[in-house]
Amino acid sequence: MYTTIQFIHSYWAYLVLLIVVLATLNALAGFFSKREYGAKDFRISLFALIVTHIQLLIGLILYFVSPLGLQNISNSGMGAVMKDSTARLYAVEHPMVMILTVIFITIGYSKHKKKLLSSGKFKTLAIFYSIALILMLSRIPWSQWF
Repeated sequence: MYTTIQFIHSYWAYLVLLIVVLATLNALAGFFSKREYGAKDFRISLFALIVTHIQLLIGLILYFVSPLGLQNISNSGMGAVMKDSTARLYAVEHPMVMILTVIFITIGYSKHKKKLLSSGKFKTLAIFYSIALILMLSRIPWSQWF
């Protein structure tokens, strides 16, 4: 079960990264070009929200079944995990920062729906999705990807 969930989580992450980059660039382009917010923009931002939430659910399951997640903290203790940079990345930093990423995407998506003007919608999405993207990029375990 662990290897299957890890496989899904790892490969779904490529889709998440692609869609969040696309949604962020779309929001920035829409804001700076001052174009009208349309159905395509709505779908792109919604799809980013959906794929990140699915990834969060997969990641939470993985956190509880993985020997690198909660089991590592239980077996080694929090002090030992915090002293080891790799263990800390998998057990603490990656999960917490990715949860923050999903929170920023959710807040940005929710706030943009309340804006009436296109510029406000794009600005809100651009700010929150950019922060989320930066956070996401900061804690991806790149050594596992390449």
